[in-house]
Amino acid sequence: MPAAPSTVSRPYRISVIGASKCTGPEATRAEAVGREIARRGGVLICGGLTGVMASACKGAQEAGGITIGILPGPEPMPANPYVTIPLPTGLGYARNVCVVYGGEAVIAIAGGVGTLSEIAYAFQAGLTVVGLGTWEIDKRRMQYGTMVKARTPAEAVEKAFAAAQARRRYC
Repeated sequence: MPAAPSTVSRPYRISVIGASKCTGPEATRAEAVGREIARRGGVLICGGLTGVMASACKGAQEAGGITIGILPGPEPMPANPYVTIPLPTGLGYARNVCVVYGGEAVIAIAGGVGTLSEIAYAFQAGLTVVGLGTWEIDKRRMQYGTMVKARTPAEAVEKAFAAAQARRRYC
């Protein structure tokens, strides 16, 4: 049996979560986040459907990046057209756990209660969540993960990549 390589270089995986119905400015921010993740050579993971998910995937795909859509249903067809790799799960909303755990850091853009649940899963996983116009979280109540704010898409991606890099060092 051949020996395994001593070092494997893998791209950073950044989960992008957010509203399934978003405003124009939220879509613009999501596209910019996706573009920047791809520009840095990262893989974008999301729920694969509409709103923030589609906009982030569009930005990443236009910049030559790879996008993974973890879909709630059993079929790949509902994936937005910018998903490179659709992963149907048949899990419904429970797929949110997979979206979060698939990443090494999470960027939350806007969002409703589904996004809030993903933020909670990220905290339970000990992941950093970078918030870009999303839920305000009382940091005194957090036991595991970290939430940091970003003012721009570029700052959000910078913080997410730094968190992913730190996670690799300690995991």
